[in-house]
Order: sequence, then structure tokens, then C-alpha cells
Amino acid sequence: MSNIKHILVIRLSAMGDVAMTVPVLRAFSLQYPEVKVTVVSRPFFKPFFNGIKNIDFFAVDLNERHKGIIGLVRLYNDLKKRNIDAVADLHNVLRSKIVRGLFAVSGKKVAFTDKGRADKKALTRAKNKVFKPVKSMFERHCDTFTQLGFPIDLTKIEFPQKAILSDDILKITGTKNQKWIGIAPFAQYPSKVYPLDLMQEVINDLVKTNVKIFLFGGGEKEILKLNQLKGNHENVVVVAGSINFQQELDLISNLDLMLSMDSGNAHIAAMLGVKVITLWGATHPFAGFKPFNQPDEFCITADRKQYPLLPTSVYGNKIIEGYEDAMRTILPSEVVQKINSNG
Repeated sequence: MSNIKHILVIRLSAMGDVAMTVPVLRAFSLQYPEVKVTVVSRPFFKPFFNGIKNIDFFAVDLNERHKGIIGLVRLYNDLKKRNIDAVADLHNVLRSKIVRGLFAVSGKKVAFTDKGRADKKALTRAKNKVFKPVKSMFERHCDTFTQLGFPIDLTKIEFPQKAILSDDILKITGTKNQKWIGIAPFAQYPSKVYPLDLMQEVINDLVKTNVKIFLFGGGEKEILKLNQLKGNHENVVVVAGSINFQQELDLISNLDLMLSMDSGNAHIAAMLGVKVITLWGATHPFAGFKPFNQPDEFCITADRKQYPLLPTSVYGNKIIEGYEDAMRTILPSEVVQKINSNG
């Protein structure tokens, strides 16, 4: 029997990356119910972990209390009081290295996620590209727990039940009497965003069937574009800006399908057990960020015959001249057909 009864899990940001830890921790809590887990992350992400047995959430304060080197020492001292036995660093950046290092010096067992940078570099480089799937981030996180003595079987997982929608949400959505499809048309970088004129074609085609479409995003600029996509369609609802984050999660859990870019919304829907169809431009599912438990055919990628250097980036932050229109090789009709046959 392991003497590890309480594991600290560190994953501070970004939204999609934090969401990718959720299926791993769901499987862990199911397979090791006797082990307590404390997740350290930004307070905004707390709703991700609600309802997972034996998981406690610790909200890090990187703006004040836990800011800088002194703040990280303070974070270590705050966490030490919780009688941590081991640390699983799923972030593996300077901040998390410092915290796990302090635990290691105090005699605790630590493990960290190997992000596979060499494999990802080989996949995205222009010369001598090695075009094959690298290990997924879910598998990499499982490797981290295996190092601590807790192998995880990701085929044994229970997704949360669909949330019961509050009256505030139902005022916006209406009662569900048709298929509900979510569309999250934005991403952090332009190279991962499907051209909005093509997305408009997708929406115009989808609304002809018995569906209700919910548009997700955030910020004034995105809301403006979402309202343009909505146009005069009565069965299209702009969710952005009208409900809070927890309510958004509740709504997503009730979708029949989510159409998303390679972005956080894809991973949020997947962690809730929702079907996710993703559109890929400069990035590619081979880099290990395919949404959890989704079949390969749900990932629609830009045409590598026309753009042979794809993928050009792991995260979409590198711009290759001449590749700006790569996503235009994904036809709206292909997207609509995929949704209609799987929604």
C-alpha cells in the first residue's frame, strides 16, 4: 500500500490546459477513492472541479498574496499546512517548479509532466518534419501520476450528469425541444480561427434544420461579431455576455454537440462528455491537444496537400507567410455534413 494519501496537483493556466486535467482527475478519483487531491489553480477555474469526489480546490492569488518569489514561498507554506504527501506538477513552468522544488527539499515525492517539446518541434518544423501523432497531454498527465505510483486507466471514467438549468438560463435558452448545438468560433490566435464569412455559411445552413444554436465567446469585440453571425436567425442565441461562467458550463453540459476551434471551449465541452467537432488551421490534433474522448474524424483539418508545412505551430502563435488562408480549405458544407451526421 502506498503511504501517499494526499496529492497536490498544480496547473495554473490557461483555460483549455486546465480543462484537459479534468478527465484525468475524474478517472483518478474513481480509481483511487482513498486518496485526496488538492488542485492549485486560478480561482476562475474552480467550477471545473465541482462535484469530483475527494478533490479540494485551492485558489492561487498570483496578483497579491502569491506574487513573485516571496509569494511562491508563501504559497508553499499555505499548502504545507494541508499535509501534502506528494506533488503532481501538471504545469511544469518556473512558478510550479519552485513550489514543487520546495516540497521536494522537504522530503515529499514529486513528479512533473514532460510536455514532449522535442516531439512537438519535429511535428511543426518546416524541414525534416515528422508528421505523426505525439503522445496526448492526457497520456502525459497520466505518466506523471504513474511516477507517483498511481497508474490511471482513462477508459474508466464517469462524466458528470447534465446540469439542471436554472430559470435564469432557461430565460435565454428556452425549453429544450430540438437539438442544441454550441459554436465557439474564436481562439487565442488568428491562425486557429475559421474565417467568419465561412462560419456564417455554416450557421445559415444549420438553421434550416430543427436545431437551436448557441454562440460562445467573450469580450465586446467578440460579442459584436457573434451578433453579426446571429443576424436575423431566431434559432440562434448569443450566449456571450449574458450568463456567468458556471451557467455557461451548465449550458454546455446540455448541448448535443459543440463546434469549436482548437481552443478552450473544445476542452470544456469534452470534459463534460459532450461531442466536440473541432476545426484546425495552423495547429493539428497530432500535437496532443485533441479534445478528450473524441474520435479522429471529429477533427477537421486544413488541407496539407495545398499547405504541406502544416502544422506550423503547436499553439498557433507562429505565422507562416502564405498560410493565412489555410482554413479556407475546410468547406462549410463539410462542417455542416459532419454536424448533421453526428449531432
